[in-house]
Amino acid sequence: MTDYVTRAGIEVDPQLATFIENDVLQPLGRDVEGFWQGFAKLLGEFVPRNAALLAKREELQAKIDAWHTERAGQPHDAGAYRALLEEIGYLVPEPGDFTIGTENVDPEIATMAGPQLVVPILNARFLLNAANARWGSLYDALYGTDALDAPPAEPGGYDEERGAAVIAEGRRYLDEILPLESGNWAELESLDDLSLADPSQRIGATDKGPLFRHNGLHIEIVVDPDSQVGTTDRLGIADINLEAALTTIADCEDSVAAVDAEDKLVAYRNWLGIMRGDLEESFAKGGRTLTRTLAADKTYTDGEGGEHTLPGRSLMFVRNVGHLMTNPAMRWDGGEIPEGIMDAVLTSAIGAHDVEGLGKFGNSRCGSIYIVKPKMHGPEECAFTNALFDAVEDLLGLPRHTIKVGVMDEERRTSANLAACIHAVKDRIVFINTGFLDRTGDEIHTSMRAGPMMRKGEMKNSAWLKAYEARNVGIGLAHGLAGRAQIGKGMWAAPDLMGQMMIEKIGHLRAGANTAWVPSPTAATLHAIHYHREDVFEIQKGLPDAARLDELLTIPLADGVNWSEDEIREELDNNCQGLLGYVVRWIDQGVGCSKVPDIDDVGLMEDRATLRISSQHIANWLLHGVISEDQVMDSLRRMAAKVDEQNAGDPFYEPLLENEDGPAFSAAKDLIFKGVEQPSGYTEPLLHSWREVKKAGG
Repeated sequence: MTDYVTRAGIEVDPQLATFIENDVLQPLGRDVEGFWQGFAKLLGEFVPRNAALLAKREELQAKIDAWHTERAGQPHDAGAYRALLEEIGYLVPEPGDFTIGTENVDPEIATMAGPQLVVPILNARFLLNAANARWGSLYDALYGTDALDAPPAEPGGYDEERGAAVIAEGRRYLDEILPLESGNWAELESLDDLSLADPSQRIGATDKGPLFRHNGLHIEIVVDPDSQVGTTDRLGIADINLEAALTTIADCEDSVAAVDAEDKLVAYRNWLGIMRGDLEESFAKGGRTLTRTLAADKTYTDGEGGEHTLPGRSLMFVRNVGHLMTNPAMRWDGGEIPEGIMDAVLTSAIGAHDVEGLGKFGNSRCGSIYIVKPKMHGPEECAFTNALFDAVEDLLGLPRHTIKVGVMDEERRTSANLAACIHAVKDRIVFINTGFLDRTGDEIHTSMRAGPMMRKGEMKNSAWLKAYEARNVGIGLAHGLAGRAQIGKGMWAAPDLMGQMMIEKIGHLRAGANTAWVPSPTAATLHAIHYHREDVFEIQKGLPDAARLDELLTIPLADGVNWSEDEIREELDNNCQGLLGYVVRWIDQGVGCSKVPDIDDVGLMEDRATLRISSQHIANWLLHGVISEDQVMDSLRRMAAKVDEQNAGDPFYEPLLENEDGPAFSAAKDLIFKGVEQPSGYTEPLLHSWREVKKAGG
C-alpha cells in the first residue's frame, strides 16, 4: 500500500513528490506551492472531461455493437452502416479547407527527411543509444547485418574478406550519393583528386575527414590510414558516417511496463537526464565496465575557414500515455489520476529545462517541447489534448504552443475523421503517422460483432488498410504538413532482417512519408540510405488525393470463407505463440518491448500494439464460433511449451507450463477470454493488473 504525501489536495508518492519539487521545479525557479495549486485546478477541469470522453467511446461502441447484432446473418450494408456512423456522431463533418499554423518547428521535423527511432524510456542504455543514433557507421551496419550481399564474417576478430566487401559496397553508395565528375569512387587514386559532379555537395571537413550533404542529410568520410580498416583501404578511409536517426521518440507507452510510481519515476528521471544532457549508464561488456553518455555536437570547417556545428544527437520527442489508463503514483478526489494528464504536466515541466537553456547540449533549437499523443479517438479527444496542453503551458508559464503534438493515427475514429483531428490541434501539430497493428486491433474491436475477421496476415492486403495508409498521407499534405511537420509510417519489426528491410522499406518514402520507424540505431543507419535514394518532398508534390472514406470503412470480414482445420489451427497457434511470448516478459520481467521469437523462430520487435491485434483476433473468432474455448486452451498449452523452449537460455525466465495459475499465463487467458469486453480492445488494463500482482509477489 502506497503511503502518500498531500500537495494541494493531490496525494503523491513521496519519492515522486521529492523528485518533482527538488529536481524539476527548483532548477526552473518555479514556485512549488503555486505549481501544486495549479496542478490541482487543472485536475479539477480535465479529469471529468477525460472520463466523459472515455464514456463516449463506450457509448458509440455499444451502438455499433447493437447495429451489427440486429443484422446478424444479413449481408453487410455499407450505405446503411455509414449512415449509422454519421447519425451517432462517430463520423463528423469535414472542417473544410485549412492549413496548419504550427511555428517554431526544428528542421529535423519540418524540412528534413530521415529515420525515426522509438525507444522504451525505462531503459537508460537503450535511450542513450537511440539519442546518439543521429550519426551511424555505415561500415558497422553493413559488416554486422545481412544487408550486405556477401558471406557472413567468421566469429572472432576482423574478417578481411568481409571487410573488403563492406568497403566495396561503401564505394557503390558514394557513387550513388556523391557521384564524381568523372569515373567512380573505386577508381579514385587520392582524396586530394576528389572532384564531385556537384561541387556544392562538399560543405567542409570535420576533424575526421571531408563532410558532404545530399537531400539535406550529411555524410562524413572518416580518414584514418593507421586504423585496422584504413590500412586495407587505398584512400585510408576507415568508415563512412551517415546522418541517420533525425528524431527519436522516448516512449512512456506501448514499449514499457510502467504500472506504479516506482516505474514512472524511472521514466521521468531518464527523460530529465536527456533534457539536461547528463544521463549516463554503466554496464559490463567484454570483462570491462563501460559508461555511456550523450554524444557531443559535431564541428566542421567550411571551405573559407568558417566554423559550424551540426547536432550530435537525435531530436527527442516523448510519447505520453493515452487517455485510458490511470496510475497509482498520484491520487485526486478519491481515485488515481489519469496517467496521460500526469505525463502531460511532468514531461512538459521536464522539457521546460531545455526550453530555458538549462541543459548541457540542448534538444530543440526552436524552443519547442515535442510530445507524441497516442490512442486518441476522433477530433473531440484531439481537442481535449489541445486544451490540456494550453493549461499545462499556463501552469508552467510557457508561451502558447510551446508544446507541440504528434498525433498517432492508430484508432479507427481518428482515421475516419483525420482532417478534423488535425484541425483540432492545427497550431501545434508536428507529426501524424500510421501504425498497422494498433489500427488493426481497433478495426477488429470496433466491428467485433459484425462477423469473423479475415486471417491476420491477409489484413495487409485488405481494402481498408490500403485506404488508411493513402489517406493519412493525402490528408496530411492537403492541410499543409509538408515543410511544417512529419508524415510518418510504422515500424520495421524484424531487426535481424536488414537485407529485406532495404528492399521493402523504401516503399514508405515512395508513399510520401518523410519519416518511418526503425527498431535500432543500425537499422536507422541503413534506412538513411533510402532518404538519399529518394527525395520525399519531391515525391509528395506528385501524389494523388486521399482515398475515399467508404474504402476506409470497409470491414475486413471473412465473408464466404471456409477455412480448413489446419488453417484454423495455424492461425490460432500463430496468435497464441506471439501473445504468450510477449506477455510472459511483460508480466514476469517488466519488459514492455523486446525482440520476441515468432512461431518460426524469427525475432520480431513486439510491443502492446502487437498484443492487441493478436488477442482481439482470437477473441473475434471465439465469439463467432470459428474456434472453441477448448481449442484456445490446447493452443495456449502447446505454444507455452514452445515459448518455454525459446526462452530456455534466459536465467530470469519462469516457465509458463509450470505456472499455469501464475500471473503471466493468467494474463494471457484473460486477454483472450475477456477480450471482447476490454475497452477498445486495449491490453493495458489486464496487463497492469497482473503485473501489479507479480510485483506484489503473487
